Amino acid sequence: MTLQAVARPGRTADCWLVFLHGFSGDDREWQPVGETLGDYSRLYVNLPGHGASGDVATHSFATVCAQLKSTLLRYNIRNYWLVGYSLGGRVAMYFACCESHPGLNGIVVEGGHPGLQDEAERRARLSSDEQWAQRFAGEPLSDVFDDWYRQPVFASLDEAQRQALVQLRARNNGPRLADMLLATSLAVQPDLRASLAARDYAFWYLCGERDPKFRAIAQALGASCHLISHAGHNAHRENPGEVAERLAQIVHF
Repeated sequence: MTLQAVARPGRTADCWLVFLHGFSGDDREWQPVGETLGDYSRLYVNLPGHGASGDVATHSFATVCAQLKSTLLRYNIRNYWLVGYSLGGRVAMYFACCESHPGLNGIVVEGGHPGLQDEAERRARLSSDEQWAQRFAGEPLSDVFDDWYRQPVFASLDEAQRQALVQLRARNNGPRLADMLLATSLAVQPDLRASLAARDYAFWYLCGERDPKFRAIAQALGASCHLISHAGHNAHRENPGEVAERLAQIVHF
């Protein structure tokens, strides 16, 4: 099954930028960045359980990647970059690592985790995600997201930014979010470090300067990294202009 997406033709380039949003986002998430890069064709994908793909079920990373591959074929996209934030970044890394993709120029990951290496961490993450999934499926989303955006990784958000995100994300379908959260939990994602190290495609990492956890991850990965000023974990939302500038540099590299 293909995923719903929004396509925007570019002015001159035949290369596509394929944008993958984070958990609870949709095709609109990357548009403030992507629409400044009009020389390139852009595809804003709705991941399963999100946005216009809200009724699309998925069961694993492998299923998501098969759905993404079908979507690229549907739009006849054969020369492209994957650009993903958080969950979208993890999908991009898994997609690039799971099999060879001749048309893939590279991946740009913002705040995406390559995978847990410790079994105890996996068990703890699974327990946490199961609790969150239960809440997403059964509680008012505004209450759940108010707690979600108080996790340490979002510490750089001020109260106004936090409440804006709560109001935006509360429009989602809770049970579908719960399904996607469990299907793509970091607890079930393989550790992709070895595959990323052996890659034959470009790998760039974007990270907010106020996101110490993922700054450390980027450094350990050895990826080419751009630090985004005045931003935390959600750098493309907090500083879209600088993220767009960095993307333009990367794809022209």
